[in-house]
Amino acid sequence: MTRVLVLNGPNLRRLGVREPEVYGSATFEDLTALCRDAGRRLGLQVDVRQTDDEAEMIRWAHEAADERLPVVLNPAAFTHYSYALRDALAQLKAPLVEVHISNPAAREEFRHTSVVAGVATGTIAGFGMTSYVLALRAVAELLAGDGTA
Repeated sequence: MTRVLVLNGPNLRRLGVREPEVYGSATFEDLTALCRDAGRRLGLQVDVRQTDDEAEMIRWAHEAADERLPVVLNPAAFTHYSYALRDALAQLKAPLVEVHISNPAAREEFRHTSVVAGVATGTIAGFGMTSYVLALRAVAELLAGDGTA
């Protein structure tokens, strides 16, 4: 079973409490269960993590690069300014799918730019928690090499 890191940036542990009109009422624990269940169905071992610390996120990106692990990443606020994270992610040797619960392009202008997108295999945004399921499916298809992702 292929191990996949599902990494989440700042404030995502506050799901269900933080701006439910934007992010919904599901909690981070709900998200973790959803990702693990989707992973099982896709033959993936999913390791879900969250941090508010940029340095920790960079260490996780280095871990993924060193172990050649695919990554599903919701960089949250790091999306818009963390060139250090972008540079760490550029070292990945496996698929990287950037994911967002909301659609950043439909929100405030400062959210329209992703410094991560340029090194990601692809981006899925705006489908709520389903964005993660779609991202895991994309990872599975990319790993299978069937060309549909």
